[in-house]
Amino acid sequence: MPDKREDFIAACDARLRLVRTEATLTQEEMAYALGISKKTLVDIEKGRRSLGWTGAVAMCAVFPTSEVIAAVFGGPPADMIPVLAHAGQPAAHPEAAGNPWWEIVADNGSFIIEQNTISQHYRLLTKERVKVAASFDIDDLIPVFNGQSKE
Repeated sequence: MPDKREDFIAACDARLRLVRTEATLTQEEMAYALGISKKTLVDIEKGRRSLGWTGAVAMCAVFPTSEVIAAVFGGPPADMIPVLAHAGQPAAHPEAAGNPWWEIVADNGSFIIEQNTISQHYRLLTKERVKVAASFDIDDLIPVFNGQSKE
């Protein structure tokens, strides 16, 4: 399986300049916001360096309403970051129904599996829409979906 974290980082690297432009920030201001030097920012914008995991997460956290970022990941990146950081962590709150970024791929009356139409990651929800698990591989969710243990 390709490293989805690396894909996330690469997508952030490629959109750094667009996010900066969208926020109407100078290179100095953007570098300060991300906690990096202007030289590092310039190198990333020119494709010579990378934000890395921490920088990519920081960019998404500092610009949570960025339309550029939302368009890349199919919604707020905050939904994806925990999946990449530690797949399978349960959520304590119901997920909204009818979100255009999520498509139901399976429903057995007890659980629902949805797939994000942009990032392609999956989430397993109870019928009350509480997130049980998330993964980029649907096979990780099938045992729980079918009522089997995760082991």
